[in-house]
Amino acid sequence: MTLGIDIGFIKLVLTHAAAVHGLPVKVEPVDFARVALTRLGLVGKGLQRDRRPTQDELDKLIAHFEANARQIAPISQIIRFAIATAMRQEEICKARWSDLESRTRMLLVRDRKDPRNKNGNNQRIPLFAATGYDAWAIVEERLRKRSNDDDRIFPFNHRSVGTAFRRGCADLGIHALHFHDLRHEGTSRLFEAGSTIEQVALVTGHKDWKMLKRYTHLKPEALHALLAARAA
Repeated sequence: MTLGIDIGFIKLVLTHAAAVHGLPVKVEPVDFARVALTRLGLVGKGLQRDRRPTQDELDKLIAHFEANARQIAPISQIIRFAIATAMRQEEICKARWSDLESRTRMLLVRDRKDPRNKNGNNQRIPLFAATGYDAWAIVEERLRKRSNDDDRIFPFNHRSVGTAFRRGCADLGIHALHFHDLRHEGTSRLFEAGSTIEQVALVTGHKDWKMLKRYTHLKPEALHALLAARAA
């Protein structure tokens, strides 16, 4: 994967040199090199993660953090909120009370990750209970415990949250689970609940629906619920 990215950078530099500066360089050898490296198995597509936590793993993690009186950050709430909203770790820790619309139960997520637009990529998302966890109920939990003027709903460092999550997984013997997999899980649950690609994108912020496909690792048993809902 890294070698393929390096080849792409080399081609970009050579193309720029020829097109903009008129230097006598050729791009074709780079294309030939990519073909050769692909045939040798040295360049290829990176493996996409398809790790989904089981409900038992989630229940154990939530119970583990709720039982830990020394844990300052409410990791159990953050886990549930991550699956309920499919938000990224950093987005959750930046979410503001002032960006919350109580009447419509909407939250403005600022500067969402977008390879084509680094800043100002804001998106309003609904806070609902379509994934097994109720995002709005979690916000109300946070409101009842709000004790200062910090405008953040979860006023904690996102790196500290990630560290606590990894330690919790290690304590419980849960292997190969990353915090970002919770976004994956929330996205997949939206599909399993019967949402269309267009509807899921309104929650996750994906601009390229092809990218969204990598999150649709649906559980086969979910088809029973989908068919039953359609029949009803």
